[in-house]
Amino acid sequence: MNRELYQPDITSIIEADFKEFIIDKKHPCVMANTVFAMGDYDLKVYDKLGTKGSAKELLEDIKNYLSDYNFSDNKFKTLIAVFPEADVASEIEFENLLWRQLQFVHDIDNVEWDHRVSQDPENNNFSFSIGGRAFYVIGMHPKSSRMARRAPYTTLVFNLHWQFEKLREMGVYHKVRDKIRKRDKALQGQINPVLADFGDSSEARQYSGRNVGEKWKCPFHSK
Repeated sequence: MNRELYQPDITSIIEADFKEFIIDKKHPCVMANTVFAMGDYDLKVYDKLGTKGSAKELLEDIKNYLSDYNFSDNKFKTLIAVFPEADVASEIEFENLLWRQLQFVHDIDNVEWDHRVSQDPENNNFSFSIGGRAFYVIGMHPKSSRMARRAPYTTLVFNLHWQFEKLREMGVYHKVRDKIRKRDKALQGQINPVLADFGDSSEARQYSGRNVGEKWKCPFHSK
């Protein structure tokens, strides 16, 4: 299905389902709750996950998102890419599609990598750059083993790396992080074992939500 065929009412249904998942079900991420409560998000709907067609649309939407973003204040905004037609059968399939999609986006992105982060997915300072800005990517789908990632639709959430640095600058990063991990542990019994602060290990290990294990190698290759 082409994205142009999605009617506004379909997007509204998707938004309502996400608000139920985040707000009504008290999602562990307090930042996500704030974003949805305040409407500080761009939600875009795409056809298939892991395709060149979706990559072209996604790159355009992210560049528009960046051009409209106000980096001079403390108000955060998230871009949410939803793929309602993507019916993944397993965490491995989703992980492969996630990295395939990010690879396709990178291949056509003509803006240099954000110099503040590494483009080597094995490097502890890695973060994914699109349009010259680093993003922390959160993969979510109905088959996720992590309840906090078990979204109603297959989804990629793009949070600016700048937002986390801003939280550190404001002196609230560790407070927010600890609250989220406490709520996640209460929901699932334990926090996701791949979680780590930026710089302690490559955040590429966290994108899919799967416990990838120590021997995992990221399939992404930068230009």
